Amino acid sequence: MVPTLSMLRKIAVLPLLVALAGCKMVVMNPAGDIAVQQRDLIVISTVLMLLIIVPVIVLTLFFAWKYRRSNTKAKYDPDWHHSTRLEIVIWAAPLVIIVILGAITWMSTHLLDPYRPLDRLSPGRSAAAVKPLRVEVVALDWKWLFIYPDLGVATVNELAAPIDTPIDFKITASSVMNSFYVPALAGQIYAMPGMQTQLHAVINKPGVYEGFSANYSGAGFSGMRFKFHGMSRANFDRWSAQVKAGQDRLDGPAYLALERPSENAPVRRFASVNQGLFKAVVNRCVEPGKMCMDDMMRVDAAGGLGMAGVYNVTTLEYDKRVRRGEGGLLSYVAALCAPTSSPFASTQNPSLSRAPSAARPSLAQ
Repeated sequence: MVPTLSMLRKIAVLPLLVALAGCKMVVMNPAGDIAVQQRDLIVISTVLMLLIIVPVIVLTLFFAWKYRRSNTKAKYDPDWHHSTRLEIVIWAAPLVIIVILGAITWMSTHLLDPYRPLDRLSPGRSAAAVKPLRVEVVALDWKWLFIYPDLGVATVNELAAPIDTPIDFKITASSVMNSFYVPALAGQIYAMPGMQTQLHAVINKPGVYEGFSANYSGAGFSGMRFKFHGMSRANFDRWSAQVKAGQDRLDGPAYLALERPSENAPVRRFASVNQGLFKAVVNRCVEPGKMCMDDMMRVDAAGGLGMAGVYNVTTLEYDKRVRRGEGGLLSYVAALCAPTSSPFASTQNPSLSRAPSAARPSLAQ
C-alpha cells in the first residue's frame, strides 16, 4: 500500500506526542494560590492576544486565497484606497485589547507583588488569622540553605511548609546572583549577595514539588535543585521535630564551611542555628572581625570613619577569593591620616568614639 499524504502527516506527529507525554505542565497546573493567579494571568493575556492574532492570520490566508491570480471571479479594484469602516475595525479592536491588558497588568502588578503580604489563602479564604511561616533562604555555591528562625532549625536542599499557611521568604545569596524558583508555589525571585529580596506565597495541596535555581551561576548550576514538601500541619510538626532531634549545629564556622563550593550536595539538617546568622550573611560579615555592611553604611551616614573608627575595619571582599580558599590577601585599614581639626575626627562625631566592628559579636567565635 502506498502511504498517502495524510498518513505521512500522522506519522510525523507521533514523535511530538511521545515527547509531550513526558512534559510536566506544573506552571499551568500549580498547587499554590499565587501560582494559580499567575497562571490565570498567562491564560487571560494569551486569550486576549489571540482575539487579534487568530483573525489576522485567518484573514491573511483568506485574502491570499481569494485574490489569487487564477481566481478571475474576485473583484479587481486597483483604485481602492480607503474605507472608514475598515479603519475603525482595524484600529478599535487592538486598542480595546491593549486597554484591557493594561488594566489587568496594572492590577496584577500590585496584587501579585512578591513583597506584599498575602490577604488570602485561596479564593474566599482570608489569611488574616493565620500566622505566617518565616523562611530565610541563602543561595550558596551550589546548593540552597533554608533557615527557619521561628523553629531554630535549618536545612540544605530541603524545604518544607504546612499547607494553607502563608510563607514569608527572605532571600539572599552568598557570592553570585541566583534565582529562587518553585513553579508550583510562585514565580521566580532573584537572590543577590549583599541584598535581601522577599516572596510571600502559600501552598494549598500536599505533595513534593521541584525547586531549583533559574539563573545560571557556574559549574554546579545544573545540580542546584531541592525538594519542596507541602505537608499537613501534623506532618510538618513531625518533620520539624525530626530536624530538632539531630546533632548538627549551624554556627559561624559551620556556615563558612558549608559556603564553600560543592556540586550535587545531599540533604542536610541542622538542629540549631545561631541567632542573627541570616542578617550576618546579608551584611557579609560572618567571618570574625569583619565589619558588617549596615555598620559601614551607618558610619558613612554619620559623616565618615573618624579617627577612632579605623580599628579593625575590613573591606568587603566581593569576589570572596579568600573565603573560597582560592588565595588572595585580606586587607585592613591600618591607619587614616587626618588633621585633628577635620570635621570627620571623632571629637566631631561622638557616635563614632569606638570601633564600629566591636559593636557586634562575631558569629564565628
